[in-house]
Amino acid sequence: MAAPGALLVMGVSGSGKSTVGALLASELGWKFYDADDYHSEENRRKMGEGIPLNDQDRIPWLCKLHDILLRDVASGQHVVLACSALKKMYRDILTQGKDGAAPKCKESGREAKWAKIQLLVVHLSGSFEVISERLLKRQGHFMPPELLQSQFETLEPPAAPEKFIQISVNKNVSEIIATIMETLKMK
Repeated sequence: MAAPGALLVMGVSGSGKSTVGALLASELGWKFYDADDYHSEENRRKMGEGIPLNDQDRIPWLCKLHDILLRDVASGQHVVLACSALKKMYRDILTQGKDGAAPKCKESGREAKWAKIQLLVVHLSGSFEVISERLLKRQGHFMPPELLQSQFETLEPPAAPEKFIQISVNKNVSEIIATIMETLKMK
């Protein structure tokens, strides 16, 4: 595999995506995006009210993120994206756009050669108990701990042919970053 144009740090809410993603981007000198910053007000309201998002809620959000990745990677910018990306379909939208072709989202003027983004998925995984405990300690986030079970029910962990590594959230952040950096050296 060629060096990825983008790294996706994924997992359920509370797995440490934003922390790991920001530190990793800083270490690599890459641009960092936190997908939570791109949720619509409607999505934030629903989650704040304890209503899990469905595919119809997530697809426009994922298309917006795909367009950002496409723009940056096409211009030569490497990117780290922290995003739950719980289903394979969601990860496919991030790399290929809606319905498998980048122009279906927003960037209709882009050339076909940019339609597929080289992505390495970093899945931060952990038990419901460990992540639930973390969520209960988190302050000021719109995602209430009550929605964690729905995230575990939705989760489709990455599998071949996706390019991915899975890292336990039981490791400390510096160990997680070191593992990712070592994996990138081998790619």
